[in-house]
Amino acid sequence: MGEPRVPPRRMIGSANGARIGITGLGVHVPERVVTNDDLAQYVETSDEWIVERTGIHERRMITEDQALTDIALPAARAALDDAGATADDIDLLICATVTPDMMFPTASALMADTLGAEKAAAYDLLAGCTGFMYALAQAYGMLASGLSRRALVVGGDVLSSILDWTDRSTLVLFGDGAGAVVVEATMGDGSIQDHGVLAARLRSDGRHRSKLYVDGGPSSNGQVGHLRMDGKEVFKLAVGVVPQILHDTLEDVGLPFEAIDWFVPHQANRRIIDATAEKLGIPTSKVVLTVDLHANTSAASIPLALDVAVKDGRIKTGDMVLLEAMGGGFTWGAALIRW
Repeated sequence: MGEPRVPPRRMIGSANGARIGITGLGVHVPERVVTNDDLAQYVETSDEWIVERTGIHERRMITEDQALTDIALPAARAALDDAGATADDIDLLICATVTPDMMFPTASALMADTLGAEKAAAYDLLAGCTGFMYALAQAYGMLASGLSRRALVVGGDVLSSILDWTDRSTLVLFGDGAGAVVVEATMGDGSIQDHGVLAARLRSDGRHRSKLYVDGGPSSNGQVGHLRMDGKEVFKLAVGVVPQILHDTLEDVGLPFEAIDWFVPHQANRRIIDATAEKLGIPTSKVVLTVDLHANTSAASIPLALDVAVKDGRIKTGDMVLLEAMGGGFTWGAALIRW
């Protein structure tokens, strides 16, 4: 299927004598639980069929009177609390999403207003399921350049709002959720012992757009559209290209996969996660899995998985954590973080 035409850029090392790191983490999912049996009311499927092919048991979905910011705001507030920060401390708010409340004002601007982040530049970022990785890289760049001092990065999607509820191939895979992190400079000496982002890489290749896309848009047909996917082709592409970007990210700091304490992949499908980990030689005991509880929550996937592993005590301060995501477009990315 081919590698990207343009060589990827990387970010590595400390910025101005300090490392850029995550100091706060918060998540939120809707209260409405939708089980596999619930979905059998809409399409021909069963709990056994879904679990065998995806590893998903249930997902959360918004109600008709909710929008993205209704679940993203609680996640943002939780991240601020975890960082011991207030909205007034934030001068950059990035929201990674493909399902904003409206095209504009942006979800980020709406959240900045509601939170009271009056000093914050705010914009939305659209990179599909890789959105959180792209937004984290954007925040890193803004902080490293001195254009920002403390950022709030939100990854959230309500994919239930763009699903075709007659299409079994997509309906069973997705859920709604939001996660947020506070990103700021942390003290370090520039070594791999520093806490924070040690390396990251981003890639994209629009040649594969027909394999995962939304069949609508303001300037194409004036419709919101529905999510469409060729599941077999997405699996092949994910297992084919993701391992290389993970290799590249670790090579940037000269570390082998054995040095990784935890692998936190995008929670798209249990089969994709297992195949990727096996290809890289990462033992199952080091893989954080939450797809069974949340399904694929797009840009919220990684922060939701991080939150589960941090709260249950698996990810501890000082652990080396490898993140990875891939989404429609296609986009994909990875980051190595000392927690």
